[in-house]
Amino acid sequence: MTTLLNSLPRTDLNAKLDVAWVRSQFPSLSRTINGQTAAFLDGPGGTQVTQSVIDAIWYYLKTSNANTHGQYVTSRETDEIIASARSAMADFLGCVADEVVLGPNMTSLTFAISRSIGRELGPGDEILLTHLDHSANVSPWQALEERGVKIQFVDIRKGDCTLDMDDLARKLSSRTKVVAVGYASNAVGTINDVKTIIRIAHDAGAVAYVDAVHYAPHGVIDVRALDCDFLACSTYKFFGPHMGVLYGKREHLERLHPYKVRPNTNEVPGRWEMGTLNHECIAGITACVGYLAEIGSKAVSPTTDDQRPTTRLRRELLRTAYRAIQSHERELSLRMLRGLAEIPGLRLYGISDAKRVAERCPTFAIRIEGRHPAELSKQLGERGIFTWDGNYYALNLTERLGVEEDGGFLRIGFVHYNTEEEVDRVLGELRKLA
Repeated sequence: MTTLLNSLPRTDLNAKLDVAWVRSQFPSLSRTINGQTAAFLDGPGGTQVTQSVIDAIWYYLKTSNANTHGQYVTSRETDEIIASARSAMADFLGCVADEVVLGPNMTSLTFAISRSIGRELGPGDEILLTHLDHSANVSPWQALEERGVKIQFVDIRKGDCTLDMDDLARKLSSRTKVVAVGYASNAVGTINDVKTIIRIAHDAGAVAYVDAVHYAPHGVIDVRALDCDFLACSTYKFFGPHMGVLYGKREHLERLHPYKVRPNTNEVPGRWEMGTLNHECIAGITACVGYLAEIGSKAVSPTTDDQRPTTRLRRELLRTAYRAIQSHERELSLRMLRGLAEIPGLRLYGISDAKRVAERCPTFAIRIEGRHPAELSKQLGERGIFTWDGNYYALNLTERLGVEEDGGFLRIGFVHYNTEEEVDRVLGELRKLA
């Protein structure tokens, strides 16, 4: 792997995103609302999907729709589709295929793991959560209070909505059994220093569980480098179908006992997958990872034939793709931060310093004085600009910031298929609404 990385053209390090090609892959981006092209700024709630994902789902339903492990061709094809999806997600996460668990969504998978870990916990044990997280990485762990487990929360710095690492250190002890943290906030965009948090958790003897749902569209994930025990994400947040994916260290997936039906296999990772899987959407998982890898292949600046490596592994193409994606998205973020700062009566929650743009995703939670977030979102929607209002299940955060009872935030979220023109468009409408 290292040899291949060293052999890639140096231009990979400054890979440029072909935005026009990217947008051509998403049929929904051509939709119009009231005579205006729709601007999909609702990515944090679920991104649009590519034509290749749509085709993969359609083709499976047309040709191979069957249950698994049968003695006939369509069943064998279904087995192969599941294996391909595991392999694709292993490349996406930086692990091996039998450490990839598939499920209906991240929340269900987190509940499955939390209930299993809970078998071993009781009074005197503690779990450390954060006020920055989505409820999917809070409620499953809070449910273990019925076993006498104590739940603690890491506080935030309200000025920039970042985790208070000193508070984390104070609350972590030998009694802490699990530290559950989000890779990035789905509400305010903060990217957490998860590698440091995982190291601190391990030093205390705790298991680290990472919710990477919001981070996955914006940055490459390397579970080996992070040394996390578990990491969960959702493919519908990074241009794929509505499916959840869980990485678990093999030692944990083998040692812990899942709640499952007796006929299910006792082998990993299948023992963690309850019931019949959504095979057609699993076909779409491979396609969405393939789309991201294709971005990597197109992002490399042209080179002569003798400079181009003869072999390009999917994992390295994904790394290249995310370099291009991050470069593009940071430009969008800088443009957005500058524009928001100029709107009277507008408050941005989260990191606002342009010099710290690498510490946030292009997700912006705002309020405008005298305007309810739902009203703002409705009026933007009528203008063909799709945004979210409310708490986005980051309920502890909206409560901590004192905005829950007043409608939460207006959330504007960009991904790599969005453009500078769309940034300017939403800024212009916000100026009018303010």
